[in-house]
Amino acid sequence: MSLLDNIIGGSLGGILGGGLSSLARPTAETQPPFMDHLGITDGDAAPIVYNTMAGVLAIIGALAAGSVWTKIWEMTVGAQMTYRWGFGSPQYAHNQGYMWFVSLDETVDFQAGKLRLVQANANETSVKTVKELDDTRLHTADVTSLATAIPGNINEMVALPEKVEYKQVGEDSKLQLWYRCITPATTEDHVGFSIPVTVRQ
Repeated sequence: MSLLDNIIGGSLGGILGGGLSSLARPTAETQPPFMDHLGITDGDAAPIVYNTMAGVLAIIGALAAGSVWTKIWEMTVGAQMTYRWGFGSPQYAHNQGYMWFVSLDETVDFQAGKLRLVQANANETSVKTVKELDDTRLHTADVTSLATAIPGNINEMVALPEKVEYKQVGEDSKLQLWYRCITPATTEDHVGFSIPVTVRQ
């Protein structure tokens, strides 16, 4: 075989081999992130009932003034999914997520306290507070009903862009809400929230 044959054969082999290997190499399929909002019904059903208002009220309604931080809601991430608290970017204000949260005795008074957005691994050996907020900023001043306490437009709501400074949480990890009561409502009878998240599959 001549030198020219070796060069041509080597070049073709490299081109074909490289081309074939790149064709055979699997590519990671990723879905663009999408926006969602988590509410009570997205919570876990067991071993503690976090997915009903009654379940969350049983926890948050029992908190006295000056309570310790208490987990009031939890959602376990499903298979082949990742979550982050928040959505979008402050650079595009009207395309980022906005949240609300309220706990009250309808027609009487609101509960006042601090809310924490938390992410944890499956065994809760790594628990990170992503954001802490005064919940009096998360609802309207109208205590007539749960519906009237929900802000009607984003100008009355707290922005929550995607918290990119924290890792995404994956399968069996948890998104949690923790709460510390400062002033309890007279007789707590309604609680609700809607908190934006970024979901990837």
